[in-house]
Amino acid sequence: MSAFLMPSLGADMEAGTLVEQLLSPGDAVHRGDVIAAVETQKGVIEIEAFEDGILTEWLVPIGTKVPVGTPLATISTGAQDKPEPEVPGDIPPEEPPVKEPTPQPPMPEDLPFEEPMPEPPGPEIPPSDPQAGAPRLRITPAARRLATERGIDLATLSAAPGQTITRADIPGLAPTTKPPPPSDMRAAIAAAMSRSKREIPHYYLSHMTDMTAADAFVTATNQDRPPEERLLLGAVTAKAVARALKKYPEFNGHYTDDRFTPSNAVHLGLAIHIRGGGLVAPALFDTETKDLDTLMGDMRDLVERVRAGRFKARELSDATITLSSLGERGVDELYGVIYPPQVAIVGIGTPRLQPMIVDGAVAPRLAARLTLAADHRVSDGHRGALFLRAIDRNLQTPDSL
Repeated sequence: MSAFLMPSLGADMEAGTLVEQLLSPGDAVHRGDVIAAVETQKGVIEIEAFEDGILTEWLVPIGTKVPVGTPLATISTGAQDKPEPEVPGDIPPEEPPVKEPTPQPPMPEDLPFEEPMPEPPGPEIPPSDPQAGAPRLRITPAARRLATERGIDLATLSAAPGQTITRADIPGLAPTTKPPPPSDMRAAIAAAMSRSKREIPHYYLSHMTDMTAADAFVTATNQDRPPEERLLLGAVTAKAVARALKKYPEFNGHYTDDRFTPSNAVHLGLAIHIRGGGLVAPALFDTETKDLDTLMGDMRDLVERVRAGRFKARELSDATITLSSLGERGVDELYGVIYPPQVAIVGIGTPRLQPMIVDGAVAPRLAARLTLAADHRVSDGHRGALFLRAIDRNLQTPDSL
């Protein structure tokens, strides 16, 4: 038997609220399955299981806020959970079975408003019966919050008899009211960034890189592809950063308990703007091992899920470095704030045509400004400069990425 714990979704998280239980006691659990949703200041995050087994029971009711590390449920993981066989011996005489009283089903008004529960047995009252009234809407707290964030009036929602509306049902609905300001998200960002600036001795570097070869490679690759299969320059940049990290591992990992632990894999956090306000940087796992098309597909999937409010706990907690790009927003350079326990963040500004010297002559080239904010407890400017130059070299040979 093992405990399924309230996870830590960042160094600034102390507690979370269980807002959705996606499995019931007795259901099979497989590693990687999303079995619950937890609300934090960053939003509602889907939580995955880390082992196979059977969900035995939920220990925390929906809507309860508990500290990180609190057991949320128990999972039976195999033979070690089975009771020991009885030792043969004297068999006591049989006693007549005691008949348990039949529990009475709860009345509809006693059922939890958000938690999915079975309908009480009995004849159904036709909707046309004036005594029936309007059926109570069943919606989980996670779905309720997402609907509110998206400006969807709950009064406009409907469900089939016995159905509970979950977060998965919300993304396709159109907003009917103006969404509220994302004050909780802004407060979470402010808390994390304030801590970072207090505790991490940042240093900053900048380097102008020629993006002409990378841009030409993307254009040639996309020539005969449909829009949904086209490569973006962001995927090339992400792979260039990941490959450079294999040579400069001091920028890839976590600083905890007064020591730095480098990561063997590059889980590149991708800074993504959330419509309506806010920012998260979930991880693209094993970025260094993926070809550009696979990486591009993962980036599309991640952006779509984040903007639909469906990103996962591990994607937030396991990023080992962050890449932030302002794309087509017209900003030449940005200097990020490191997200603890990471030790570096790479930024890239908007590519622009710039006069550059090529083969002894001035020529127009597509160029962008690379920046690095890094932790002086782990690295210094000399290594940071070499790291940026390695990214630059990778961008000059995109066909090798």
